[in-house]
Amino acid sequence: MRPLLLSLCEHLEFRFKIPPKFVQASLRGTIVLFRFSDCVLDTDRRELERGSKSVPVGPQVFDLLVYLLQNRERAVTKNDLFQTIWQGRTVSHSTLTSHINAVRKAVGDTGADQRLIRTIARKGFRFVGEVAVAPRSSIGDSRRIAAPDKPSIAVLPFQNLSDDPAQDYFADGITEDIIIGLSRINWLMVIARNSSFAYKGRTADTKQIGRDLGIRYILEGSIRRAAEKVRITGQLVDVSTGAHIWAERFDGSLEHIFDLQDQVTTSVVGAIGPKLERAEIERARRKPTENLDAYDYYLRGMASFHQRSRDATSEALRLFSRAVEIDAEFASAYGMAAWCYVWRAYNGWMVDRLEESEAGAKLGRRAIEWGKDDAIALARGGYALCFLAGDFDSGVGFVDRALDLSPSQATIWVLSGLLRNFTGEPERAIEHLARAMRLSPLDPALYHMQAGTGFAHFLAGRFDEACSWAEKALSEEPRWTTAAAVSAAGHALAGRKQEAENAMAGLRKNNPVLRVTTFTSRLMRHPQHLALWQEGLRKAGLPE
Repeated sequence: MRPLLLSLCEHLEFRFKIPPKFVQASLRGTIVLFRFSDCVLDTDRRELERGSKSVPVGPQVFDLLVYLLQNRERAVTKNDLFQTIWQGRTVSHSTLTSHINAVRKAVGDTGADQRLIRTIARKGFRFVGEVAVAPRSSIGDSRRIAAPDKPSIAVLPFQNLSDDPAQDYFADGITEDIIIGLSRINWLMVIARNSSFAYKGRTADTKQIGRDLGIRYILEGSIRRAAEKVRITGQLVDVSTGAHIWAERFDGSLEHIFDLQDQVTTSVVGAIGPKLERAEIERARRKPTENLDAYDYYLRGMASFHQRSRDATSEALRLFSRAVEIDAEFASAYGMAAWCYVWRAYNGWMVDRLEESEAGAKLGRRAIEWGKDDAIALARGGYALCFLAGDFDSGVGFVDRALDLSPSQATIWVLSGLLRNFTGEPERAIEHLARAMRLSPLDPALYHMQAGTGFAHFLAGRFDEACSWAEKALSEEPRWTTAAAVSAAGHALAGRKQEAENAMAGLRKNNPVLRVTTFTSRLMRHPQHLALWQEGLRKAGLPE
C-alpha cells in the first residue's frame, strides 16, 4: 500500500506542483480548516473561501499561504520559502514578490495595509492575523464520528442579512442563545458553539457537516435587523437525507427580541422531539436579561472575547462591565467578566495578580448570586472562585450544579474537567474532558481540553500518555503554557532528558519568569500531586 501512496504523491507533485510535504500530510489525515478574517482555508480540498465565495488560487500561491499559516508563530525567511515551496529550485526575488502579492490579494490584504501578512524587514514574512484552527474528519470512514443514540443537533451561525456588516455580533449572539437554550434539554445532544462556528461564512454540504460532527440535525437561519425591526428565519435539516423537516419565519421588534428568540427555540424543540415536556420547554426559554441595552453590550463583549487576544479580552471586559452597570442582575455578563480575568491569568496578562484575582472572584460571586438557574453563569462563576480565590468547595459545587442544569454544554464539561485535576481526581477529569471533546469536536480551543487531559494522565503517573496529549495540544497552540509544562515534566520523569529539555526550552521562551514554586502550586489540593508536579518541572530544568 505504501508504494502506491508514494507514487500518488509523486504524481500529484508533478501534475499540480504540490510539494510532497503537503500531499503526504493530507494522506495521513492531518486535514485542517484555517479560519481568519472572513476567510476559510481547507487543506484537504485545497479550497480558499472569502465571505461566501470561492477564491481561485494557483497551487504555489495556495501552498505559500498554507506555509505562512502553519508557521505563523515566527517570521519565515525567503530561503525557507525557496526551499519549501519551490523545493530548492532557483527563482527570482520578483517571482517571490509576485506570489506574496497574489496571496495578499486572495485573502483581502494589500502590501500597504499588511493587516494579515506582514513583511518583516531583513527577515522575511509572517502571518499576523488572528487564526482559528479546526480539524476536519479524515479521509475515509474509519475516523468519522458516529451519531449518538439520542437526538443530536448543531446550530450553525445565523447569517447577518442586515445592511451593516458590523451587526454580525448580533446574529452571533442570537445563535449562541439558541444553542444555550437547546442545551438545557437533557435528552438532546447539542454541539458546542465553537465547533458550530467553524462553519461561519462557508457554504458547506449538510451531509458532510453531519459526518464531521456526528449529528442528525442542523439548524440554520438568518437574521435581518433594520431600525427597530427584526426578522429571524430558521430551518431544520435532517443531515441523513438533506430534507427540510421544519422551517419558520419570526417577525417582531427589538423590544420583543427575547420573545422571538423563545419562539425559535421552542419551535425547533417541538419539531425534533414531541416527547418534550412543557417544563423542559419553559427551562429552554429562560431569558438572560430584560434590558436590551445591557444585552447589546453583552453581545458585543462576546464578539470581542472570541478573538482571544489580550487587547480583545480587555475590550470584552469593558463591554461586560458596561452591561452590568445597566442591568445589575445580568448573570451571564457577570460570568463572562469573571472569565475575562481567568483568561488573563491563564495567559500571564495580569498586571496586579492579587488585585485582579480579587476583582474576578467578586464578579464570579455576582454571577452565582444572580444566575442560580443559569448553567453557564454558574459554571464560570464557580470556576472563578476556584481559580482566582482558591475556594474549591464552593466553586466545584456550583460547577456540579451547572452540569445538572445543562448536561449538553461542552464548556461546562471543560471547566469541570480542569477543576478535577486541581482537586486530585484525574480519572474524573479525563472522563469530563472526553465528554467535552465529544460535544465540541471542532472547537478552536481543543488544545485546552487536550492539555487538561495530558495533565490528568500526568497526575495519574501515566507519563507517556501525558506527553502524547500535551504534544497534541502543542500542535494546535505551540504557546500554551500548561501543555508545554506537562510535556517537559512528563518526559523528565519518564527519563527522556533531551525531549524534556526541548519542551522546557519552548516553555521558558514564552514564559521566562515562570518558576517551580509559583506555577499553579496554590491550585493543587493534594500534596502528593503537587510534589510530583514540582519534581517533574525541576527535573526538566525549570528554576525554583
